[in-house]
Amino acid sequence: MDQPEIRDHVLPEGKWQFDAEVTDVFEEMLRRSIPQYDVMRKAVFEIATRFAKEKTAIVDLGCSRGDALDPLISKYGAYNRFVGVEVSKPMLEAARKRFQGYIDCGVVSIREMDLRHRFPPERASVILSVLTLQFTPIEYRLKIVREAFNSLIPGGALILVEKVLGASADLDAMLVDLYYGMKRDNGYSQEEIDRKRLSLEGVLVPVTAAWNEQLLHQCGFSEVDCFWRYLNFAGWVAVRPA
Repeated sequence: MDQPEIRDHVLPEGKWQFDAEVTDVFEEMLRRSIPQYDVMRKAVFEIATRFAKEKTAIVDLGCSRGDALDPLISKYGAYNRFVGVEVSKPMLEAARKRFQGYIDCGVVSIREMDLRHRFPPERASVILSVLTLQFTPIEYRLKIVREAFNSLIPGGALILVEKVLGASADLDAMLVDLYYGMKRDNGYSQEEIDRKRLSLEGVLVPVTAAWNEQLLHQCGFSEVDCFWRYLNFAGWVAVRPA
C-alpha cells in the first residue's frame, strides 16, 4: 500500500522557530507528532465547556493558529469574549485572518504578547495553555501560572497541556523511545526526528508531571487533576477556589 502524502516535512537548520514555514503546516505537524492528538483536543474543549461562564473571557495562552479557540468560539459566540495571545508573527497573522469577522465585531482579540513580561488583563472563566508553557524558560513559569490564577474568576479553570519528562531517567528513556517509534509509524524518517530533536534543545524544556502539579498547587489552585496522559504528554485541569 502506498504511504499517504506527507505535507509537513520541515527540516530545521538551527534552533526551532515558529516561522512562516512551520505555521503553514502546523496543525498537520501536531497531529502526526503528538500521540492521541484528537483525543487531547476534544478533552480540552469538553472540559472548557464545563467552566465557561457567560460574559467572561476565554483566554488561550500561545494560541498559534487558533485551533483550541475555534470550537469554543463556534459554541459560545457573542456570549463570551475570546482572547488569544501569541509571540510568533506568522501565527498571529494566521489567527487574525482566521477570526477576522469575529475580530471586526469585537468578539475575538488576537494579541502579540510575550508572557514573560505581560499577561492579558481579562477576567476569565477559562484559560488554556496547550503546549505553551514548555516553550518558556523555567524561571518564568511560576510567574505565568500565578498570573493565570489571579486572572481567573472564582471557580474558573486553567487547562494545561505539556510534554513531560518521565519520573526517572530509565522511564523517561523508555517513553521517549516509544514516542519516537510512534513518529516513525506516522511517516517521519530518523533524520527528521533527530534534526527536530536537536533544534528543540534548549527551546522546548519539559519537566516532570509531578513538577507541573506542584507548580499548580503552589500558585493556589485547590483542585488539580490529570485528565489525559499518553506517553510523554499530559493534560491537567486546575480550578481556582470558588
